[in-house]
Formats: sequence, structure tokens, C-alpha cells
Amino acid sequence: MYRRGSTTMKTGSIVTTATRTGLSLLAAAGLLAVELSPASAQEGYYRGGGDVILVTPNGEILDYMPGQDEVRAMRDHRGRTVLVDPWGNIVATVMPSDGYGRARRRQSDVDVYSNDGYADYGDRGYGYSEPGEFTGTVPDYREPAPVEREELRDNLPGLIDGSEQAAYDPQYDEPLRQPMPPAISVKGKSRAEIAALQVFLDREGFSPGVIDGKMGSNVTKAIEAWQQATGETLDPNNTEDILERLRFNGGLPITTYTITAADAAGPYVASIPEDYAHKAMLPHLSFTSTAEMLGEKFHMDENYLRELNPGVDFSIPGTIIKVINPGPNKAGKVARIVADKSRKQVLAYDAADKLIAAYPSTIGSSDTPSPSGIVSVERIAFDPGYTYNPKINFQQGANDKILTLQPGPNGPVGTMWIALSKPTYGIHGTPDPSKIGKTQSHGCIRLTNWDATELGKMVSKGVTVEFVD
Repeated sequence: MYRRGSTTMKTGSIVTTATRTGLSLLAAAGLLAVELSPASAQEGYYRGGGDVILVTPNGEILDYMPGQDEVRAMRDHRGRTVLVDPWGNIVATVMPSDGYGRARRRQSDVDVYSNDGYADYGDRGYGYSEPGEFTGTVPDYREPAPVEREELRDNLPGLIDGSEQAAYDPQYDEPLRQPMPPAISVKGKSRAEIAALQVFLDREGFSPGVIDGKMGSNVTKAIEAWQQATGETLDPNNTEDILERLRFNGGLPITTYTITAADAAGPYVASIPEDYAHKAMLPHLSFTSTAEMLGEKFHMDENYLRELNPGVDFSIPGTIIKVINPGPNKAGKVARIVADKSRKQVLAYDAADKLIAAYPSTIGSSDTPSPSGIVSVERIAFDPGYTYNPKINFQQGANDKILTLQPGPNGPVGTMWIALSKPTYGIHGTPDPSKIGKTQSHGCIRLTNWDATELGKMVSKGVTVEFVD
């Protein structure tokens, strides 16, 4: 399914490095088909002067010339020539080599969850589902699907009988993304001072991920996104300024909490097995300890919670402990989401296109990349269960049968599932919040459980989600 190689291409020869991937035809509305002439298979799908290249949906250059039995030439809504396989996936777009550097491209990805079977709450159209609903499964979407096609005019620019270079209109170039204002480097700050910075960002809706009193890429990205949204510069070395900001935004960053009987009671499980077949035997994928639950409740790394409370037994009701004071969830209505793969960050915008929240994220992997282009939110499920289907999901261990995993914060999708319009893809939580932005996912957008829940309460059905490189 994938080919890699190296090449440069003039009208009929190629030279590049690339990966052959697909983009759903449904995502490229307005495409029209044309049959390829047998003689054109090795000559290219265009004639005329100028250097051109075949660009894959993930922005790389195709390293081979597809045969007439592999693809058909079509036009997209921008008037460009695209090559589409029998499943309706775009194999490549014909581009002039001198203009390609100015155009942005998006990557193609895969993930493993479903959008089936949901119950809306009333007529609001928000697409919310009842707690405990399962992600479900979907048919193998690689089966060839019928696509309505009609022949293109013979005189279209860049096609077999045309005399012009492959169709390309610079007015459709997407503007290159403006870099976010760089964060000031942190120098010689204590764990407590960095924790205060993390709490400030968390309260503002620009999540640093787990709060652990340590500087890292997630904190830096949060500072940059906050600066982009506010137009201000935040000096992380100015602790007095940060504490003053906190004073007007929820108070001191660390507070006390008394462990309740309900906290100690759980329910908890002794451990969470790695094997999905063993996971499926558990009645609930609960926390494994009071400390793990409290860490998530207060947006903390569990180890940092223990460091703040040395020698404390968290299972004893009435125990007073030190915890982070993250404040209430960010409120607002999200109209558009950008999943930035290179930054490993999700950016949420309101109807006025103002950046109102940002979250560190894990977005796909090289083996199971995320979707490309623009999709939309289909439904929102709180505390979802999970259905594993090896025919459409990643392969987990030796499991070759469909498995049903019960809900819980330690489930594969955590406590939130925001289903996307591309089947099997979604935005969801995780059982491992400390790994967000530092590992890979099976194609979806993975956030901490608390960030996913906060975002889930601000989105509704129909909100667009755009994947960018």
C-alpha cells in the first residue's frame, strides 16, 4: 500500500521521496472524473511546458508514475488535476514544481474508533451521547465505494489533450502559518515557581498538560499559544507577575484538600492489564489508587502529588494534603479546531476566529497517522466504553476477535470521546496523561482526560476539525 523512493519530475519523469497515501474523496467535494488514455500512462496525465510534480496528500512528492489501471484523473474544486484510486482516495495532485514550495499540504492518517450509534440530547443538535456509550465498530472502509463521475472537457488546462501546464491557481494557496510568538527561556526557577506558571496557563485554558513543576515542551507551547491569543508577552521568569495574575484568577496555585470517605472507597482496581482480552474481563477500567484519582482530579502528575505530600497514606479519609488548585474549566463555545501535528497541540477557536484554548496532544504516528484535511465533530460521548475490532483497529497483542472494554479513566479512550465525521477517528482522553505530546497514538487526537473533557463541553456537533502539518 505504500511505496517509498527518490525522484524529480519533468513532464513524464519523477525524482523525489514520498509515501503513497489516500485522502477520502468525500473530503474533496466537487471532483469530476476523466478516463485516462492508455498512451498517457507513462507520459503523464498532462501535456505542455513547464516542470511539474505529483504531490501526495501528505505534502510529499510521488516516487512513481501510477498506471492507467490504478488511478483516474479528476479535477478538484480549485481546478487542479488530481489522481484518484478505485476507492476514491486521492493519490496525488499535479503541481508546478516552482509553485509547490508556497503551498501547504496536509498529512493523511489512520485511527481506530467509531462514530456509530449515538443518542442526541433533545433537539439541540449538539451530538452528545449518554455516559458509558461505546465507541462501536465500523465496516472496513477500504472496500471500493461507488462514486458518481462524469467526464471532463477535453480542453481543460493541464489534461491529456490540453496545451497548458497542469492547472494551478496561486490564489488558492493557503497562507503560510504565522509562527507563534516565541516563549522566553526559563532560567533558574524552582519547582514551585514553575508549578505556579503551569497553574496560570491551565486556568487560562492554555494547558501545559500534567502539572509537575518542570519545564518542558508542553509548557513552552502553552506560553506561545497564550501569547498568540492575548497579544501579550509572558515572562516565565517574573514570578511576582505570575503570582499577581494568579491572585486575580483563582488564588494561590497550591491549596489543601481533605481526603473524603468517597475518595478512599473508589471503586478502584488492583491493576490495569496491558492485554485487551484481559482488560475486557474487568467490570470497569477504574483508577488503581486514590493517589492516581487525586492526581487526575487536580491535573497533577501522580509523582508530584507524592512529592508534595511525603509519607502520606492517601487511602485514609480525613487526611489533609497539598494539591494543585487548577480552578474551574475554561468556558466558551468552540467553532473551529486545528490539530497541529508538528506542534503536537490542539488549538480551539471561537466563532470570531479568536484562539480561546490550546491543549498539548498526541496526534497519530508514522504507522497509523491521523486524518488529513478538514472533518467535523459528529458526537460527544462522556465516559465511553471501547470496542476493539482487529480488522479495523491496530493489532493489539495476539487478539484477533472483537472485544468490548468497559468505561473508565484507564480505558483506551479515557473519559471522553469526540467522534469525527471520518469513521473510526476522534479526539479522546488517555490513561497516561504524563505521556501526552511525548509519545504516539493510533491515529486519533489524544489529550489528558481533563483537557478532553474541558474541550468536549465547549464543542458541539458540526464543529470543524482541521489537521495541519
